[in-house]
Amino acid sequence: MTDERPQVELNVHGGDARLPAKCASESQVMLSQQMMPSDANPLGNVHGGYVMKLVDEAGALAAMRHARRPVVTVAMDSITFLSPVRVGHVIMLHSAVNWVGKSSIEVGVRVEAENPITGEITHTNSAYAVFVALDDAGKPCTVPPLILETDQDRRRWDEAEARQQLRLTRAKKK
Repeated sequence: MTDERPQVELNVHGGDARLPAKCASESQVMLSQQMMPSDANPLGNVHGGYVMKLVDEAGALAAMRHARRPVVTVAMDSITFLSPVRVGHVIMLHSAVNWVGKSSIEVGVRVEAENPITGEITHTNSAYAVFVALDDAGKPCTVPPLILETDQDRRRWDEAEARQQLRLTRAKKK
């Protein structure tokens, strides 16, 4: 008996073709944490540096889930704070792989803050971070290709590829 299901061509990009390709949905991460007074400045806003640390952690977790290897941060694009995160609010970080190169992975991180009393959710900032996967000797190693399942995945890939070209252009100028 033959398999009569239609064959679907996978939209696979980047990475090492010898490794099994993975979907961005397989490595998504969501971190949530209530902000406490120890996280804040005298105005009651959470320190921007603390938010950046959480962005780095959420991004690294998504990159590690994709690569199944340890990763290190090599770049973080600018972060603009659209609104403050207040003490008592719950910060929620959503991270997903946007693009993969030979050993590098770009992850997008969206940060939101929820007032747990009112339920109001505010987009506070977004960031793009690039990580490099490491082998057992601590050297860069190849990562799996990325399967682009949706139009949103393809849009994120195209935008991330343009950002990567800008990063490479800036690096050459130095």
